[in-house]
Amino acid sequence: MHQHGTQPVIGVLALQGAFAAHERALTRLGAATRQVRTPTDLAAVDALVMPGGESTTMSKLLDSTELFEPLAARLAAGMPVFGTCAGMILLASEVLDGLPDQHRFGAIDITARRNGYGRQVDSFEADVPVRGFDRPYHTVFIRAPKVERAGAAVEVLAEYGGVPVVAKQGHVMVASFHPELTTDLRLHELFVSLVNSALGASAPAGS
Repeated sequence: MHQHGTQPVIGVLALQGAFAAHERALTRLGAATRQVRTPTDLAAVDALVMPGGESTTMSKLLDSTELFEPLAARLAAGMPVFGTCAGMILLASEVLDGLPDQHRFGAIDITARRNGYGRQVDSFEADVPVRGFDRPYHTVFIRAPKVERAGAAVEVLAEYGGVPVVAKQGHVMVASFHPELTTDLRLHELFVSLVNSALGASAPAGS
């Protein structure tokens, strides 16, 4: 766990999907990282990035690796987390077009529709203004989920076509696209600063 005065360790959920690219982005920012595949790995990190991939497959892998329960407990205790694409679906309070037994953590009060922008063939890129950024962020959407509802406590940081694509609630941040597929580190940097402020202001989880 995070000790006062040491650098927080940001885990990257490494069950499936684009976890290596997320890890590279965090490393380029000077963050300490660790791939998370087991409950032991999870216990050693202070925050987590949940990458894109296939949300139903990830849901099954969270069961088979016995990560679901400890991760749910850490999220409930306020661990900072950044979910992108499939990661956003897993963190949503409501999922449309998901499988009936598909897990969700309910960590952010949004309704997300799986493949809301269409299938793989409908993947696209766009320059999107993000609140607080001095220039637009180049986004890559691949089978992206669409946010159909954001609760009153959710802060929308970016929209595309009037639909939220980056949002934040407390220590939870989500993006419906793949920030790890660009060389722009600003969203990862925003998450690192969120982690630092969260851990500076609260006791380590489990204490």
